[in-house]
Amino acid sequence: MLSQFHISKRSALPPQKAWLIRGGAILLALVICGIITTITTGLNPLKVYATIYQGAFGTARKSWVTWQNVAVLLGISLAVTPAFKMRFWNIGAEGQVLIGCLASAACMILLGDKLPNGVLILVMVLASLFAGGLWGFLPAFFNAKWDTNETLFTLMMNYIATQLVAYFIIVWEVPKGSGKIGIINQNSEMGWLPQLGGQQYLLSILIVAILTGAMYIYLQYSKHGYEIAVVGESRRTASYAGIKVDRVIIRTMTLSGAVCGLIGLLLVSGINHTMTTTIVGGRGFTAVMVSWLAKFNPIAMIFTSLLLVFLDRGAGEISSVFSLNRSFADILTGIILFFIIGSEFFINYEIHFSKSAEKEGQGNV
Repeated sequence: MLSQFHISKRSALPPQKAWLIRGGAILLALVICGIITTITTGLNPLKVYATIYQGAFGTARKSWVTWQNVAVLLGISLAVTPAFKMRFWNIGAEGQVLIGCLASAACMILLGDKLPNGVLILVMVLASLFAGGLWGFLPAFFNAKWDTNETLFTLMMNYIATQLVAYFIIVWEVPKGSGKIGIINQNSEMGWLPQLGGQQYLLSILIVAILTGAMYIYLQYSKHGYEIAVVGESRRTASYAGIKVDRVIIRTMTLSGAVCGLIGLLLVSGINHTMTTTIVGGRGFTAVMVSWLAKFNPIAMIFTSLLLVFLDRGAGEISSVFSLNRSFADILTGIILFFIIGSEFFINYEIHFSKSAEKEGQGNV
């Protein structure tokens, strides 16, 4: 008897069962990580897990930094989601955020002593939206008109944005020869976003919270959101339905880029008050994972963003507290993410086993 199996797409699971699978995957991952930790380091895995929590929420300041990191990652994830839901593979969020950072920094440096602060911030918002939107528009336009590969196009736009930022850092470096801009308008604080309640990160968190609700409504209940979903299912079907596919592609990618540009504004004007080529920190690529794990649902992205930031900050904490190589901590978080991503396979697909008799001596040679 031969055992055979085949994989088929599963009908939608009830939410309770889906979350039960996810919870079981996380529990199994923690057990495996605990075994690996005990064998390789001799540490108590419960103490390691407690340290991960302390790294993210151990103090009030750590909590604020964690939620600020969640807000930035969530904001970028919201930006790429409309394009992904349309099956347009936007791998250029890193560059779109970075070009928004450049636009904001340029306004702060060049107009900081020429405009009132309120007007300056308004100009910065418009400039960052325009710059990010342009970085999203270009690959969409070429794809819509000449069917270029959006993955390669958006990926290469990242490198162009990085080189532009590197060039202007040298132009604006302070002091000359340092290769850094330093804190922009440190004395006048022109172009800095205001603090709410004495908290530096609160405004950025609130802006992304509002953006989350707006994006959920846009995708779920607006005409544009419906067109994005139809184009994502089939461009040909969308054309038959009277939807102007090229227009939807260009409009949606311009929106994605503009939202990325807005996050660039938050990074420069609200959080760091400076600009570097690494200011985005790879979150443009991490946002791809956040969006896919959440199945393009902006509300679910809150939890996936929190999970990834929690694991990242926890990894840094256990590295410092236990004097471990950061790579070891990253291995633990990688195992946890592997099981979480793997659980999505079992939620969406099922494996069927069957037995068949092997007939010998039959057939012609």
